[in-house]
Amino acid sequence: MSRPRHWDPDGSRHGGTPTYPWRMAPGGLFTRHQLRERGLRPGGQDVVAQIMWRSRRSKTGVRVAYLYRLDRAKPVRPMTPAKTAALTKANQARRTCPLCGRDAGYVLPAHLGTCLTCADSTDLAA
Repeated sequence: MSRPRHWDPDGSRHGGTPTYPWRMAPGGLFTRHQLRERGLRPGGQDVVAQIMWRSRRSKTGVRVAYLYRLDRAKPVRPMTPAKTAALTKANQARRTCPLCGRDAGYVLPAHLGTCLTCADSTDLAA
């Protein structure tokens, strides 16, 4: 039986970082996304291992996800009032049409840069 392509638990082939194939990482190791789902963050700890898999999306043909230890993870910092206000303001700006100045009720499509009503009226005028 042959071993998987990205199997390198001692890190000898990948710069000292233990490397595992997709879905074969040992228990207790999680990606940033998986930690966030649990309300945690890496908290300054170094990368413990990585997962590598082939992907057509990547220019190199290989994608990497870094793994962190669950027992060293820290809770996510709570949102401050200032951060909440800034996020609300930024989201409001993404919903406001620059032509008519109205809140569109949705995030404006980046390729149009305006609400759908204004985009349709400029298309008809052209």
